[in-house]
Formats: sequence, C-alpha cells, structure tokens
Amino acid sequence: MPDQTKVVRFEEIALPHLNAAYNLARWLIHDDNEAEDIVQEAYLRAFKFFGGYYGGDSRSWLLTIVRNTCYTWLQQNRVLRLAEPIDDKLDEVGVDESDPETLLLQSVDAQMVRQALQELPVEFREVVVLREMEGLSYKEIANVVNIPIGTVMSRLKRGRARLHALLTKRMGKEASIALRRNV
Repeated sequence: MPDQTKVVRFEEIALPHLNAAYNLARWLIHDDNEAEDIVQEAYLRAFKFFGGYYGGDSRSWLLTIVRNTCYTWLQQNRVLRLAEPIDDKLDEVGVDESDPETLLLQSVDAQMVRQALQELPVEFREVVVLREMEGLSYKEIANVVNIPIGTVMSRLKRGRARLHALLTKRMGKEASIALRRNV
C-alpha cells in the first residue's frame, strides 16, 4: 500500500497536467481511446518512479513520461493506419452561437488545421503541439523532447512552415472547389 503522503503529493503535482498529457498523447497517437490508455500508463509510471522526482518543472517531467510512453506504444504497435480525426470542441470564447454559418466556417477551419497538423512528421508535430497548444517554453520543450533548444527552434520553424504550406495548399483547393460550384 502506497504511503498516503506520497499519494497526496503526487496528485498535487501530476493531476493539474492531466489535460496537457492527454492532448500530447492524442496528437502523437491519433487515437482517443489509445491516448487515454497511454496517459493512464504514463501516470502509473510517473507514480512508480515518483521517488526519483526531486522538484522542478512538474509539467515537463510528466509530459516527458507521456511522450516516452507514446513512443514505446508506437514501437510496439507499428501498425500503419489512417489517423482518426480528433474531435475537439469549438472554443466558446467569442463564438456567436446564434449564427450557424459562423459556427460552420469555424468548424471547417478547425478541421482543416487538425488534418494539416496530423500530416506533419511526428518530430515537427510534437514541438508545434507543445508550443502552440500547450504553451511550453523552448526550454521546457527541449526538456520534454530531450533535444537542444536550437533544435527545438529549428523544428518549430520547419514545422510551422510545413503547416503553413499544407494549409495554403488546402485553402487553395477549397477556394477552387467553391469557385467551380458558384460558376
């Protein structure tokens, strides 16, 4: 039976980062159910080795464990499969729920970004997700991914450029389809 003090301390340190852990796993694995299992496994690993945690940035520490658990899962399940779309809810800030057209356009835009992000190579996708969605600093990303800060900056730049190119390409196709429909 674990020491109750250890359990309480672990919960205080790890539970605030549960959403970030799930978000990272979901983007790396492309499967909501598997991401939940991976996060659970990562939290079990984190608790098991919690005695080795001596303070510091708990978010980076935990996301490193989640990332490593994802890569272990990917190595064990080298199955080529299509990425399943991630069902994110619309950001409710500034959304006019009375305007269905606005909601539809936002939904289409969000889906386009998700699809483009899923097409990025994993080394670019993980740094973009950690920076843009989780708000980690370059130093925190370097700790999580275990690469130098310069490599983080390079991957972010290249990942953003690829994402921009993918979105530009998609928007060009969408615009030409819309034009053909209206002609």
